[in-house]
Amino acid sequence: MTTATVSPELLLTTNQMASFAARGFLRFDSLVPDDLNRRVMDTFDAGPVARPAAGLPLSEVYAPGSPLDDLMHLPEIQGIVQSLVGPDPLFDHHAVHIRQPNEGRAQGLHGDAIIDTRMHFDIQLMYFPHDTPLEMGGTLLLPGSQFRRINESDIARYQNFVGQIPMVCEAGTVLALHHGIWHCGRRNQTDRVRYMFKIRLNPKVRQHRLWNTGDLDDQMQADPVTNLEARNRTEENIYSILSRPEPWYEFPVGRLEIVNRVKFWRFLTGSNTFDLSYWLTRLENEPENLAPAA
Repeated sequence: MTTATVSPELLLTTNQMASFAARGFLRFDSLVPDDLNRRVMDTFDAGPVARPAAGLPLSEVYAPGSPLDDLMHLPEIQGIVQSLVGPDPLFDHHAVHIRQPNEGRAQGLHGDAIIDTRMHFDIQLMYFPHDTPLEMGGTLLLPGSQFRRINESDIARYQNFVGQIPMVCEAGTVLALHHGIWHCGRRNQTDRVRYMFKIRLNPKVRQHRLWNTGDLDDQMQADPVTNLEARNRTEENIYSILSRPEPWYEFPVGRLEIVNRVKFWRFLTGSNTFDLSYWLTRLENEPENLAPAA
């Protein structure tokens, strides 16, 4: 795989990045063409796929012209990757997840790392090369869980959350996940083998405004404290996206998650004053650090 400059129209939009910041994932249905899906499936059917060494640049991982190299070289995939972790990120690992027919055991809910307090983030791409109906037990994920710091399978005892999403999709669908999101594999209750290919990528650049930011400054013009202008907008915008709670959050809005979203958005944009409804600004009010009143 060679690296190339990604044209702006293939990069993520500001609203897509806001959705990633809020929910911890982006979904791209039927992104990979059918002919490439078939070539990848042939590769998986042929036997185990060798795992390259961790820490290599992604451009050096797969043989040119191989199905997995062609997959990662799709312009749309490159646009997603560059928008989230930058050009030619580091390869962490990959895995072909296989669910055998009528497999009776589901995977416990988990995160894919030890407790991780970084603001920088890895991404995991999950690729479904064939149609995955509900009964085939595709990946289940919990939107908005990426900032709940856990140690791997500490949450495995939990079974169901309001608002969880089971992956039901057509061939060629790709998920882009924040590495901290909670997820698991479900039981395959069909007579067919179920495949999912996962690859984790590490950034090697500061994750600052990597997407198509053509409209970002305009969207950030609302009052950073009260956001009155943003509240009056009818179209989808970063304020409405970042303020929207998940149904499993604590009543009424999941304040901790909103604060974490604000911190993350500040990290992504470089704005130290961005806020949603004063949530983080009030926590930053430390009068003892101010000069005494005259």
